[in-house]
Amino acid sequence: MRRNALKILAVSNQKGGVGKTTTAINLGTALAAMGEKVLVIDSDPQGNASTGLGVPPQARKLTAYDVLMEDVSVASATVETAVPGLDLLPSESDLSGIELELGAKPRRAYRLRDALTPVRAEGRYSWALIDCPPSLNLLTLNAMAAADSVLVPLQCEFFALEGLSQLMHTIELVKNAHNTGLTIQGVVLTMYDRRNTLSKQVASDVRAYLGDKVYETMIPRNVRVSEAPGFGKPVLIYDLECAGSQAYIDLAKELLARERGRAKAEAVNG
Repeated sequence: MRRNALKILAVSNQKGGVGKTTTAINLGTALAAMGEKVLVIDSDPQGNASTGLGVPPQARKLTAYDVLMEDVSVASATVETAVPGLDLLPSESDLSGIELELGAKPRRAYRLRDALTPVRAEGRYSWALIDCPPSLNLLTLNAMAAADSVLVPLQCEFFALEGLSQLMHTIELVKNAHNTGLTIQGVVLTMYDRRNTLSKQVASDVRAYLGDKVYETMIPRNVRVSEAPGFGKPVLIYDLECAGSQAYIDLAKELLARERGRAKAEAVNG
């Protein structure tokens, strides 16, 4: 049987409150619903992706901290979620001190990449989504050094482009220094309000700046999306019919279509 070619996405934005964790959880759920085997890696000390997928702190026996600091295997620390086809490498608050703790470790920027090497070889997963912390720190560096590409959730707000340019610069620095194959997979516009002139203007400006790197699918402001984490569920399970759920399904379809197009182009070009 042909093994899956694992594709690793770092879901990253240095700004908080842009829908980064929400995107990691719900895009992962939508991909799993489409038959993909997905691993969500919670690399944020706040552990919101773990909570949002229904894995409480007491159920996190081993976490990303153990993987990065104690050389525990990803397979040993991974837990199943209530979403069929979606597993989680959970997080814990100990990750908040990892900047100092990793200082004495060899290959400190590549700890996650090294840990994911056996996962790639195993072929169990087709996608890994790394939920990065809302800052450009050593955890984010590890995520980008391990990833094939970066998926950027971008809130439709006034300072969006300013923050985006900073993030693009950081991605370029990581590419040059740590991961020459790193690309920008795409930008996802989040919290879009079609009634709001500013949202429309931001969307137009971002598309003018990045062209087809910006997904056609936009994630709307939706109260059900905001409510779902409080129940430890992705919004697709909490309320499949709401506008937010449907948007994440469309985003997953667009992501898979882009990936098929990329693979086809690579095959043609040899």
